[in-house]
Amino acid sequence: MAAIHELSAVLSNQIAAGEVIERPASVVKELVENAIDAGSHEIDIIVDEAGLKSIEVIDDGSGIEGDQLELAFHRHATSKIVDRRDLFKVHSLGFRGEALPSIASIADVEMVTSTGGEGQAIHISGGKVISQKPSEARRGTDITVKDLFYNVPARLKYMKSLNTELSKIVDIVNRLALGHPQIQISLTHNNRELMRTAGRGDLRQVIGSIYGMNKAGKMLSIENSDADFKVSGYVSLPELTRASRNYMTILLNGRYIKNYQLTKAIIEGYGSKLMVGRYPVAVVNLEMDPLLVDVNVHPTKQEVRISKEAQLGEMISATIRERLSQQNLIPDGLTNLRRGQVDPKQVAQNLAAVSTTRGPRTISQSTTQSAAPHAESTAQHKQTEASGALFDQKPSDGTDKPIVIHSKDELNSPAVSAFEEKYQQPQTPFNEPVPGTTASATSKQKPQETELIDSQDRFPNLVYIGQFHGTYLLAQSDEGLYILDQHAAQERVNYEYYREAIGEVSDDQQRLLVPIVLDYSTSDMLKITDKLATLAAVGLHLEQFGPNSFILRQHPTWFKAGQEADTVKEMIDWVLRDGHLTVAQFREKTAIMMSCKRAIKANHHLDDQQAKALIEHLKTAENPFNCPHGRPVLIHFTDTDMEKMFKRIQESHRSLRSEA
Repeated sequence: MAAIHELSAVLSNQIAAGEVIERPASVVKELVENAIDAGSHEIDIIVDEAGLKSIEVIDDGSGIEGDQLELAFHRHATSKIVDRRDLFKVHSLGFRGEALPSIASIADVEMVTSTGGEGQAIHISGGKVISQKPSEARRGTDITVKDLFYNVPARLKYMKSLNTELSKIVDIVNRLALGHPQIQISLTHNNRELMRTAGRGDLRQVIGSIYGMNKAGKMLSIENSDADFKVSGYVSLPELTRASRNYMTILLNGRYIKNYQLTKAIIEGYGSKLMVGRYPVAVVNLEMDPLLVDVNVHPTKQEVRISKEAQLGEMISATIRERLSQQNLIPDGLTNLRRGQVDPKQVAQNLAAVSTTRGPRTISQSTTQSAAPHAESTAQHKQTEASGALFDQKPSDGTDKPIVIHSKDELNSPAVSAFEEKYQQPQTPFNEPVPGTTASATSKQKPQETELIDSQDRFPNLVYIGQFHGTYLLAQSDEGLYILDQHAAQERVNYEYYREAIGEVSDDQQRLLVPIVLDYSTSDMLKITDKLATLAAVGLHLEQFGPNSFILRQHPTWFKAGQEADTVKEMIDWVLRDGHLTVAQFREKTAIMMSCKRAIKANHHLDDQQAKALIEHLKTAENPFNCPHGRPVLIHFTDTDMEKMFKRIQESHRSLRSEA
């Protein structure tokens, strides 16, 4: 065993830096927290090359006395606690005394500070003091960190792209700004200002600066208190949701924290008002006696222990639940109408081109494209979101455009009758008329007289019987009874279509008459910018349109008409939710997402023709037995199984014994 020795101050600080300073965003967090603790009213953050080149934080706080300047860079040197009792009533954000020495040990640091009189400047590189001298300075502190990790190159290997690192910085600054709306905070990157808050103490105004004023307008204020806790802040209307929990900010006495139970409590406050897989935007500020919280759990101080956590969680849920119960939660219908609005003259021309005469004909691709928007606008008016589109399937005429059949209520519209023809005419494979009969005669055959012919030996030859509770399809074959989950079956059919459509990206693009403009926060914008190549690989070509917006001028032809904007947003949500997706994984997840959202839902009644069409398309699937999520599509009861359930086998044996 080697001799025991004491680590040098520089080496111990570099080890501490491994816990405290993970990336440039960690430096920004520690320096801004120090500026907040110094009583600053204005804080300017200036970074170059996502902070890897330089980070500068300028504040107008109390500053540091000249004779204490070098001491501030000693490990565990702090002005925020004096004895053990102070640990149980921590009011400041930073108090452990590890940040400055850790940063100085792995970077080149210059600080100029003043308490109002003559200032002092200090230069430290790699943990060693290079110089210290008097300097002219206004009241406050100006600290610059350059060449981060220059002497620990192994840490640089774990850095992500510049946009990813910058998005981490933006996220940290956003959380700090939300926790301190009374402080004016600005962030500048490569001479471009990314965000600035007014510092007027208005939390809604800060939310608007970060997420946009239109989203801030859909936030509801919350407030509640008891003997131990005070809850305040803003939560979004159920119509304003995101695909991840990252938009929920929990602030404890001004400190941003991560707490799974409290995050869960926010979601539970919405109950069933949130769609599955969607999460609200929320800024929840908690105030409590410091004696009820232990913030000395982790060096980053984001994980804390809270006394009476269950009581606090219930209070948060009840507060949100009560606030939502007072609110009219009906979405703005005008916004939805505008989203699907089309030119009435163009619709009239399109419908005139579509003959409603019942006779053998083929619908051209251009007609399909023009009629679909009208059918979609009708669907949005007559269908609830739960019902979904009935079918997204490939037409039999060789085109790659999906044919869309909507609910029964829509089948009387001229636009949809054109689609209906596809399934009543001879060119439809499974409705092919018997020689010597007409198409209309074929369509009037009884269900039990029309057997769905199987083209694959592994899938049974099914004869459709009927539908059960608008959710399951019943069919039979020589092998027994089959029950199909219509949603899972539609998911499988859709999934294989979208997997092929997304995987075989071509130059086939549909030009939009009115481009789609997408607005995002600065943090999200940076993440999306970093994934533009991934999005382009699936046919989604975004162009930057202003500081925090993208514009989409065209989209892949496999997009469902009338749902282009929603589809784009859903695809981008996948990128924001999991930035590590490869192109192949992104295509797979997008196909799964599209197949589920475009599938028929439970309690949706199909007529015999639609049910048969679904079974026919299912039998041609590569894997007709499971949906993309792994759930079974159909289950099987043999004749023997039925006889056992009804005790017919037992009765048969008794009969044989009695006859004997």
